[in-house]
Amino acid sequence: MGQIVAVAVITVLAVISPGADFAMTVRNSYLYGRRAGILAAAGISLGVLVHVTYTMVGVGLLVSRTPLLFTVMKLVGAAYLVFIGYKTFVAKAQLQIDLSADGTLSPAGALRTGFLTNALNPKTMLFVLSTYTQVVSADTPVAQQIGYGLFMSVAHLVWFALVALLFSQQDLRARLLRRQAVLNKVIGSVLVGLGVVLALTPAV
Repeated sequence: MGQIVAVAVITVLAVISPGADFAMTVRNSYLYGRRAGILAAAGISLGVLVHVTYTMVGVGLLVSRTPLLFTVMKLVGAAYLVFIGYKTFVAKAQLQIDLSADGTLSPAGALRTGFLTNALNPKTMLFVLSTYTQVVSADTPVAQQIGYGLFMSVAHLVWFALVALLFSQQDLRARLLRRQAVLNKVIGSVLVGLGVVLALTPAV
């Protein structure tokens, strides 16, 4: 019972802590609409399963004990955040977006941005690795370990779907779009900053 509570608490704290996944969901939701935001949330939850899968099959232990491999994965994730942040920062405002419909981002593109954000997110990688290596024991049944992974994924989906619903709400979205030029620079700067911080953070 204690293990279940520990996993639940750690997961909730990891999910609600601000990070690249939050910034990406807000970006998709207010720029491209509710569908894009929710699909980004779904992609984020699928990205969590990537970390759960390789951790459960033992690759996670290899990553945690191989500083070079961890560094490479971290730098790839940081580069992705910097790239998306830069593209957002320099994007020209589209103040005439039709609020009655979703924007120009395709469903596959929305899902992909969310998925890559978390699949390449060192913060998510460390959250999953530390949970499975420090909280979940080797004696924990495989079915229960899978259950933990699914809970982590669903928790991300629920939280970021709620974020998407909030920031794609028509009145709020209209207000945000009127300040789109400034918001693009703020969100872009946040994503670039997160990428730089992750790149410069030493391996633990």
